[in-house]
Amino acid sequence: MAKISEADSLDRRTFDLLRLIDAKEPIGSIRLVELLQQRGYSIQDRTVRLALSELDDAGLTTKVPGKGRRLTEAGRRELAHGDVSGRLAQVRERIATLRSQVSYDPLEDAGQLVVSQGVVPEDRLSAALADLNEMGEAGMGPVLAATEPAENGVCISLPSSITLDGTFLARGIGAELITAGLVEYAPVDDEVLRYVDAISGEGSTMDVVHLLIEAGRTDVASALDGEVGVLIVDNRQFPLPRYTEAEDLSSAIVETLGGVLDIRRPRESGPFPGEPPGWNVGSLTYGGVGELALSLLFERDRLTEWETLTGLASRADLMPVASLAAGSHRL
Repeated sequence: MAKISEADSLDRRTFDLLRLIDAKEPIGSIRLVELLQQRGYSIQDRTVRLALSELDDAGLTTKVPGKGRRLTEAGRRELAHGDVSGRLAQVRERIATLRSQVSYDPLEDAGQLVVSQGVVPEDRLSAALADLNEMGEAGMGPVLAATEPAENGVCISLPSSITLDGTFLARGIGAELITAGLVEYAPVDDEVLRYVDAISGEGSTMDVVHLLIEAGRTDVASALDGEVGVLIVDNRQFPLPRYTEAEDLSSAIVETLGGVLDIRRPRESGPFPGEPPGWNVGSLTYGGVGELALSLLFERDRLTEWETLTGLASRADLMPVASLAAGSHRL
């Protein structure tokens, strides 16, 4: 019997595949492709069939003639060992932990903020910094970053959208993250037009933002060309009595850390990721520079790896990418 290595056994897609088989068994490869694509994976039937063959060889799944696959007892143990729900809870817990540690004040433009990171090979660094500078010139900036050596090149750190939630929390504004999603964005009017997808995170064992980037669902490059683009954003709701303060803080963050913002009262028309918010909450959609930058760099094949919820960095460690392109600034 073939044995899946520890690295393979922890593969996100493998766990999502096992989870779907467990929930729908017996299930065929065509239906599995549909369900995986609904969850943001860019995957074809042949790839799923090969993955199922590997799971069969490993003794984790077995064929039900004419019906598809089901899990074996070993497959159920592997799924339980992977703790799908627990790993998803860890993502939420990490967001909550990072948010609670944010001390960034946009009025002072100082403090600790959450960063996303991507690793760029040395020979693509100049092009990557030019891409980020282009983002700033297109109105999504300012784009602030820092670099440090990495095993496979240079690691670039950029402010994450979760910084906004941490800033709200530090001011006593209880913002509830509702969903991550994709929006059409018109750069000429700096306007979020509509949501084209929204994922709560309930159906995945990985960070939804990472999933959307990996699936190639974004089109930041079109927005830089002045056309309607597709951007990754987070949507959160917050108490309506704090609307003015939330609007001022989020606008200040866009001024200091960049990004794309849309804030709405409940009686206004959308864009909303789903139903309009309740009468007592406001809706805030924000695309942070970190997530937008990773999307663009992935689109242009600059990245070898990336992480959307890396950790904290001091605002003092970040500088405009134009300055980085002229020299080097390392954490």
